[in-house]
Amino acid sequence: MGSTTAFQAAPAPRYFHSRRVARESVEKPWLAKKDPKEKWVWIIPVIGMAVGVAITGVLVYFGLQSVKNYNYCPVLDEHWSNGIDPKIWTLEQQTGGFGNGEFEVTTANGENAFIKDGMLVIKPTLQDATLMEKDGSTINLINNGCTAPGQPWSNCVSLTNSTNGTVVNPVKSARLTTRINLNDTSSKGASIKFGRVEVVAQLPAGDWLWPAIWMMPVNNTYGPWPMSGEIDIMESRGNNYTYAQGGNNVISSTLHWGFDSVNDGWWQNNVKRPAPHTTYPAAFHTFGVEWSEKYIYTYVDTRLAQVMYVGFTESFYSKGKFPPANANGTRLTDPWSSTGRLSTPFDQDFYLIINLAVGGTNGWFADGASNKPWTDGSARARKDFWDSRNQWYPTWEANNGGAFSIKSVKMLQQQGYNGCN
Repeated sequence: MGSTTAFQAAPAPRYFHSRRVARESVEKPWLAKKDPKEKWVWIIPVIGMAVGVAITGVLVYFGLQSVKNYNYCPVLDEHWSNGIDPKIWTLEQQTGGFGNGEFEVTTANGENAFIKDGMLVIKPTLQDATLMEKDGSTINLINNGCTAPGQPWSNCVSLTNSTNGTVVNPVKSARLTTRINLNDTSSKGASIKFGRVEVVAQLPAGDWLWPAIWMMPVNNTYGPWPMSGEIDIMESRGNNYTYAQGGNNVISSTLHWGFDSVNDGWWQNNVKRPAPHTTYPAAFHTFGVEWSEKYIYTYVDTRLAQVMYVGFTESFYSKGKFPPANANGTRLTDPWSSTGRLSTPFDQDFYLIINLAVGGTNGWFADGASNKPWTDGSARARKDFWDSRNQWYPTWEANNGGAFSIKSVKMLQQQGYNGCN
């Protein structure tokens, strides 16, 4: 059997034991005499939090005070159940770019503005390549529904001329207004003088798209644009968030007033609002304006989320700080203060415009930024844009064709004006 040592018991395991510390020898500094200054370690933060809560309360209070609750009369509550009602809406047909050098021709044939799933959809489409490339091709709306009568022929006609590099409008899109259509005796349109407008919409995504919701005066009471004012509720760009000027993650609101494009006070109240951690095409939003004889402000989704606020606290001539004369030496005479109203020129009836522009040469898309394929001062701007379609058109296709969807439109007239009692 071998050695008997194999059957000897194994030694017992040894465990680690810490040395005990006598309880009475442990130091207890918190029982020592306290420094009287230590109390401020918690008093100061508590005071800071209390002051912060108080300031927040004051800001909320004054924010609520700035949101007046007027009584209103409904002017328009549009949910497209009757389609695009021609008694209310006019589909503009123009080629001239609406003063901004926009590249689209606006249509009224159902191709670019239509009702789908109970919503108005404005969707841009490419121009017929034959019109773009065949010399002498023409778009002539003079006797075919042009809505710019009495204006330069270029607002109703465009043509392709290979000699000077000009082309017809490279894109088709749509622009709707609630201004009374003078060519339709049944038209009644929709306008307000002070009140509220709310448009529930999902903005389009796609390079060089320019969606806008804005208002213009029914009559040029104080003179041609911008003397009679312009209210831009919402403007944006379809480019993505990397775009240098702010793409579809940013909207802006503006008031225009002044004497010409150079002497225009828009820069004093142009305000941008980013979408927090998202983009505006990602969901539907309510874009609104609240407008009274005391102030005007725009907002997104709630009246507490204001974008632009302008109080009517001084005359717009004083506010504009205009030079005594324009570049031609013509004296700039105050057209507004004689009314005695600080809201002038924003004291007249304004109608609503919803449109989707494409490109432009007025600086909305800055030259040299984010690979812009044209320059504003070039006579070939439209052609350069068309020639680069392989870069920008896929961004439309990837985003529902660049569609601008409008779920509803509300216009409310403030009580005390225009027969609202």
